[in-house]
Amino acid sequence: MRLAPFADVVYGCDGPWWQIKKGLPDYHGTKLCHDTGICANYRDIHKIEVVERSRMLFDEPGTIASGGNSGFQAVNIAAQFGATRILLIGFDMHAAAGVHWHGRHGKGLSNPADHNFVKWRRAFDENASRLAAMGIDVVNASPISALCCFRRETIEQTLIDWSP
Repeated sequence: MRLAPFADVVYGCDGPWWQIKKGLPDYHGTKLCHDTGICANYRDIHKIEVVERSRMLFDEPGTIASGGNSGFQAVNIAAQFGATRILLIGFDMHAAAGVHWHGRHGKGLSNPADHNFVKWRRAFDENASRLAAMGIDVVNASPISALCCFRRETIEQTLIDWSP
């Protein structure tokens, strides 16, 4: 949200994150979360169902696959919304430069371990060809990413490629 305040949709998987952010009161786009309590406490946050699996779901709007992480879930949501182009930024999928771009989460939020990154990469690997078959161009613009199943390109080059 801090890096893209112009975003149309904010998806936060973790209920504690929404609590810490107080429901993002200054953000007026679509807010999505799978935590029932958060959706009840913040009426402008819409409920998303998350199923514990690694195969993305496309046929049941509002129900997505877990894939083990919110980035995977956000890609599943974007595909359900009809995106034909998805630019991945910050999908390092390893901890060599830290577990998150902003540093470790504080109290109340979890941080991934090495085995999580392996699981996450595997989930993306399993879905890359499915996304391509649907005509969705996924580009990984994360410069130090261990995620290898999507085309790699800089943000700038991708925006040039995608321009009309």
